[in-house]
Amino acid sequence: MASRSVFSLPSAITASYSSSPSKISSSIALPLVNSRSRFLSFPPQTTLAGNLAFRVKPNFTRTSSIRCALSPELKSTLDKVVSSQKVVLFMKGTKEFPQCGFSNTVVQILNSFNVPYETINILENEVLRQGLKEYSSWPTFPQLYIDGEFFGGCDITVDAYKSGELQELLERAMCS
Repeated sequence: MASRSVFSLPSAITASYSSSPSKISSSIALPLVNSRSRFLSFPPQTTLAGNLAFRVKPNFTRTSSIRCALSPELKSTLDKVVSSQKVVLFMKGTKEFPQCGFSNTVVQILNSFNVPYETINILENEVLRQGLKEYSSWPTFPQLYIDGEFFGGCDITVDAYKSGELQELLERAMCS
């Protein structure tokens, strides 16, 4: 059964169509990260729904786990970043394209106040991601900083939004 490429993807991924669902015959670790920062993999003989099957060519290496991620240099950089803007959000994705529901929620809340804020995508740098957990003593993302101080994650931001506390804090930060 012949397959044909229907569109261009990065060299590691090719798409093919066939008259029936295709099977991928090898177990391949994909460079996707789950909540425990491990690589995900498809089991052997994976059948994908429909007539579209993805074949992945392994051309990457696994990363090792990161220990003691908050170096003095990273701490100094984070101090400068959180104090350089009135509102900074460390999140999964960007404000234009959040890659996590919790990050999206905080972005929507900040957008509703029409305040300028900076976002930093923690998915682009594992050292930053791990270092921030130590820096804030907060294990999850997103992490919101207002006026150089850690404010909280999604749940705290939602609660403060509902109570009106967040609006007051943002107004004070914008006036200072």
